[in-house]
Amino acid sequence: MRRREFVMLVGGVAASWPLTARAQQPTMPVIGFLHLTSPETKENLASFRRGLSGTGYIEGKNVTIEYRWAQGRNDQLPTLAADLVRRQVSVIVVLESTNGALAAKAATQTIPIVFMQGANPVQIGLVDSLNRPGSNITGIALLTAETAAKRVELLLELVPKATSIGYLRNPTNPVYAESEAREVEIAARAHGVRLVTVNASRQSEIETAFAELVQQRPDALQVSSDGFLLTYPDQIVALAARYAIPAIYAWPTFATVGGLISYGTNLRDAWRQAGIYTGRILKGERPADLPVEQATTIELAINLKTAKTLGITVPLPLSGRADEVIE
Repeated sequence: MRRREFVMLVGGVAASWPLTARAQQPTMPVIGFLHLTSPETKENLASFRRGLSGTGYIEGKNVTIEYRWAQGRNDQLPTLAADLVRRQVSVIVVLESTNGALAAKAATQTIPIVFMQGANPVQIGLVDSLNRPGSNITGIALLTAETAAKRVELLLELVPKATSIGYLRNPTNPVYAESEAREVEIAARAHGVRLVTVNASRQSEIETAFAELVQQRPDALQVSSDGFLLTYPDQIVALAARYAIPAIYAWPTFATVGGLISYGTNLRDAWRQAGIYTGRILKGERPADLPVEQATTIELAINLKTAKTLGITVPLPLSGRADEVIE
């Protein structure tokens, strides 16, 4: 072999080494993250990332997250879920959305799915059972629909003379809405109070719903724990204050921004647990082998300042049970 040919051969082999090495490097896993609302859930996202990092995965270092936000539109969830399937992500994470979890399940039977939502996952056909979810899906059950009846009781403790209560819900989330509404209706009948239901599925409809509510003149209000309504705590609390309606909410965020009372799941802890499950699946565990976790940390928050403004005296036994009292 001539010297020139030998040098060219060696040079060609050397030039191919970086390409070969890159081809042999493991591909970074990709999490497809699907959420009903918008990227304004920074604190909850931080909790998800903490859970994920606890299993050894850090975003941008050894895992990538592809975010898809539905901007409060349930009708966009199937399209976004299908997009993540086409992207061939390693796992799909759907938090705070019953419709989103069902859309993801319909979109793929092979890509692992981690959900976090409020309806009973067995009753709505999301999983076979809590202990053995089956197939490619598992997650966190918030059981917020199941605590809806308790919110009616707490509201009536604050407004014991109430003969009617309003109920604000999102009708475009029918599976969850029907599940929660059933609990609210049963509780209202049990306490002998009339239930006034109003609907809002877009931000512009929230004020219209309150205007309708005022015409019906209920003595108090229960706001659904639906993920869409969770997006607008400031607007909803401000409207309740404008019309002087004592209201109860499912999430502490509402009490923090001035809502009278809230009773529901500690969301940050649930997001952290979802991050842990996602990391465990990335490490090779099968969703079918991971039991659906039931969120057990329920928080009661009371805003005494708002109670005083409404002329409501909070019973000492109730304030004594509160996890947080805002003064």
